[in-house]
Amino acid sequence: SSPGPTSNDASVTVTVLPSPPVPVELVVDVVGTTAIGADVFEGVDVARRAVLVRTDHSRAWATPAYVERHPHLLAAAADVLVAGGAACVGIDSLNIDSTDDARRPVHSILLAAGIPIVEHLTGLDQLPPSGFTFTAVPPKVEGMGTFTVRAHAILP
Repeated sequence: SSPGPTSNDASVTVTVLPSPPVPVELVVDVVGTTAIGADVFEGVDVARRAVLVRTDHSRAWATPAYVERHPHLLAAAADVLVAGGAACVGIDSLNIDSTDDARRPVHSILLAAGIPIVEHLTGLDQLPPSGFTFTAVPPKVEGMGTFTVRAHAILP
């Protein structure tokens, strides 16, 4: 279902979302994998869920290793997520695409399907595989390709 009515108050827009919240599917077992393929998501119910890809690469934050050979999705994985109806895709890595490929196929595929991307996540190892709510709140800005969000999970 689509979001409910919105209310504007000067600089704040509030959207009333349908209840109950849809649980998140947290994809695990990709730790140690650099090129994450479609097989990881096949058979996983991603419909209307935020899919968070745990690689544990965020542990390398603020080191040269963070930007070197980082974990990323392959285009075929993005195709499976789109076909499955994912609501959002996040990863605890530098980029959801390989930075060796300037075409950015995963960004192109997911964004063309209207699926938001959240990168540089941390703490995914603290979440259960499913049953929690994920939120990524951006500030209200326009005209930018990327921007920081406040991402958090609510556990039951």
